[in-house]
Amino acid sequence: MLDIKFIRESPDLVRRGAAAKNISIELDTLLTLDEQRRSAQTQLQALVTEQNQISRDIGPLMGQLKKAADPAVKASLEARIESMRRRPTELKAQAAALEEQIKTLEPQIDAILLTIPQPPDEDVPAGKSAEDNVELRRWGQVPPPDVTPRSHVELGQRLKLFDLERGVKLAGSRSYFLLGAGALLHQAVLRLAMDMMVHEKGFTPVTVPVLVKEPAMRGTGFFPAGREQAYRVGEINESGDDERFLTGTGEVGLTAMHMDEILDYSQLPLKLVTQSTCFRREAGTYGKDTTGLYRIHQFDKVEQVIIGRADRNESINWHQQILANSEALLQRLNLPYRVMQCCSGDLGPKNASMIDIETWMPSRQAYGETHSASRLYDYQARRCNLRYRDETGKVHFCHTLNNTVAASPRILIPILELYQNPDGSVRVPEALVSYMNGLTVIA
Repeated sequence: MLDIKFIRESPDLVRRGAAAKNISIELDTLLTLDEQRRSAQTQLQALVTEQNQISRDIGPLMGQLKKAADPAVKASLEARIESMRRRPTELKAQAAALEEQIKTLEPQIDAILLTIPQPPDEDVPAGKSAEDNVELRRWGQVPPPDVTPRSHVELGQRLKLFDLERGVKLAGSRSYFLLGAGALLHQAVLRLAMDMMVHEKGFTPVTVPVLVKEPAMRGTGFFPAGREQAYRVGEINESGDDERFLTGTGEVGLTAMHMDEILDYSQLPLKLVTQSTCFRREAGTYGKDTTGLYRIHQFDKVEQVIIGRADRNESINWHQQILANSEALLQRLNLPYRVMQCCSGDLGPKNASMIDIETWMPSRQAYGETHSASRLYDYQARRCNLRYRDETGKVHFCHTLNNTVAASPRILIPILELYQNPDGSVRVPEALVSYMNGLTVIA
């Protein structure tokens, strides 16, 4: 959520930012409602000031009345005091009306504020869609195009690594079973990612809830935009206590863990990592990537989150560091990839900047997205009411960042396809052999 003061002072910047992200906003309505609320608050404060002044003035007047000998003066004082005694009743009625007006305005303002996107940073290229993203760099050797490898689907069926047909039979489209060495390979990648982040990068491991209440989804920016991608569990009732949502990323639990809290500056930055099961409806992707493990409803992901101080330069530095963490994992697995700066039209509402990593997938003869590193400044923290107190005692909203470390089984696509042998067997990446109990070839 953007600071309403920032919106008020920089409406053109906010308007341009929304247009760059292809997001329609009700900015004029928001500013009008905000002005009405500020006017009502000013009037309410004036009433409070008048009430306090009456309380201060009536005592001395009572003293003058006791001392007054002149009937005319006495009558004048009595009339004035009586008028002042009636005034609080009038003020109370006016204040109640203003408070009701503010109470009516605030939900309308909050509802629009939740839809206002964060403007893209200056380093974000202009563009309409992912087609306009800019390649920053590449790593690794892509196999020559004349080599026609087996797809991960064919390899998985030949080696009995997964069962798509029974997955669909049991749970519907985009579902699967991982079997035998396929299940072990899936776990090996996740374990490698967690070990690297905890033991080498110094992140704190956290196990997070994957079934959360709406405030956690709204606070982290997945509602209202993106609500169609979430699975809802339970019934809607008056209290909302039975309604929960399955999270699509561990980012929700890690970021919202300290919502409505004030941290001490000495605690920051929080470097958090989790492995969690993720659920996405993949709404809007009908007929796209329906075969295989690329676009599925349920997967496991190791996610890294930074909760830091309100320092833009520090956030930019952390963005590069969490990106480097993910690159280090891919390099350890020797998987060729490219790093893409997402253009304005490919950014979500909450991101100031987003950098994707796409890993080479031979069966697609293309790079496929496997990681997404986001810089959000205080956008999520304002929605989560996540703050910290600095050295002087002043309270600030935190800055947050997040990035995938490994998402499986999607990451199994390049592993299987790039490590396959001509006879249809698959070599186990050296970095994963110890996690596979010494297995070096899946045959």
